[in-house]
Order: sequence, then C-alpha cells, then structure tokens
Amino acid sequence: MAETESNPELDLDRVAELVPVIRDRLLHIRERVESVGGTVGGAGVDGVQVMAVTKGHPPEVAAAALAVGAHLLGESYAQELVRKAPLIPGAAWHFIGQLQSNKARVVAPLVRVVESVDRASLVRELARRSPGHEVFIEVDLARSAGLAVAGRGGVELDRVDELIDVATGAGLVVSGVMGVAPYSAMQPLGPAAIGRAFGLLRSIVDRRSLRHCSMGMSDDLELAVAEGSTMIRVGTALVGPRTVQAG
Repeated sequence: MAETESNPELDLDRVAELVPVIRDRLLHIRERVESVGGTVGGAGVDGVQVMAVTKGHPPEVAAAALAVGAHLLGESYAQELVRKAPLIPGAAWHFIGQLQSNKARVVAPLVRVVESVDRASLVRELARRSPGHEVFIEVDLARSAGLAVAGRGGVELDRVDELIDVATGAGLVVSGVMGVAPYSAMQPLGPAAIGRAFGLLRSIVDRRSLRHCSMGMSDDLELAVAEGSTMIRVGTALVGPRTVQAG
C-alpha cells in the first residue's frame, strides 16, 4: 500500500481491513469472467479489465482496491471525484456518470477517460478544456431494446457514428464505447435480450476499430464478457454496497 502510506487523510487501519475482503472478491470476479471463457487482464494486456466502481464509498475503499491490483477506479459524481482522487495517487480514474458540460473543467484533469460522452455540447466543452483527452462514447442500449428509461444517458444507436466523428474532429481521442444493460422494472428483459444489446455495442467497436468496449456490471458481467466486453465496471460485487451518500 505504498500509495497510501504517506497520506494522513486516509484511515490506514480501515484500508488494511478492507484489503483481504476486496482481494477475495476480486478473485471471485476473475472466476466469473473465466467461467464464460474470458481472462482478466491489466492495462495494456489482452483480456477483460476490471474497474472498481467506488461511488458512494469512502476513499479507504478506493485505496484498498488499488492495493489489490484494481488500478481502474470509476466515479459517477464530479464532487465526489474531486474529494477522492487527490487521496489516491496511482489510480487510473474513469468518469462513468452523466457529466454536465459545466463540470467538464473540474473532471477532465482528474481522470484518464471520460466514458460518458453522449452529446456534441459535451464534446465541445471537453475539447476546449482538455484538448486530446481520451473519451468513450456512451450508447443508449435501453432504446435499442425498445425501452424508455428516464435518467439514463447515452446517444442513440443511429447517431453513434456521427458523434464519434464529431469528437475526433474536435481533437478528442475516442478509444471506446460504453453502455449499461437495458433494464426496466416495468419491462424486465431476459438474458438473451440483454446479450443482444451488448452485442450491438460490441459491433460498434469492431466496425470503428476501437480498442475498448466498456460493458457489464455486478449482475450481468458474464453476459457482457460473452459478447466481447473488454472492461467491466463492478461496484457491489467487488467493493460492497454503498456506504455514504454520493454526490
């Protein structure tokens, strides 16, 4: 835990308690990935990268995840990221939540990738504030399955190519796409339908020769890996249920 030993703002005893718990959970995630023919890899390594989604958790959770080798950390709220990122040097932060254009200036300097780019106005603001920044295009998979889910971000499937071109034209580096499994309590979908939606996301990666396909979370990571995910975003199954109010 070299990255955290000199930081007086972290409860190092709590970090030490969490390390074996999260290590065991990470091993279980690896087993789940392997059960559908995938392999867990790190940065620059072929296979599936595991992102620890630490939103709603204290910084000690993020520090423990980093200590056991989960270098990718995901946050969804700008204010929480601003509080947490300086405490965890050495992490590769990704922003995975809906991002307001006026928050781009504070988020971009703290993260390696903004995964939730879904509109031209956000492209313009990121390009202005952080030229050459790496981004993923978020795709609305709910609409691809015929669902209308309020509050979900993402560009529609038939506009993905247009937004990729806008982003690259603005000087951003589009290296992948991101999507959330289509889900609605009113219209529950089975694994086959979710798998088809993931397959559509993967087809964009292949068609545009992108590197990353960020899909799959705690409840559906096997379906995502089977369809070609290169990056799974795991919260509850890796770091447990949220313990603090996010935002």
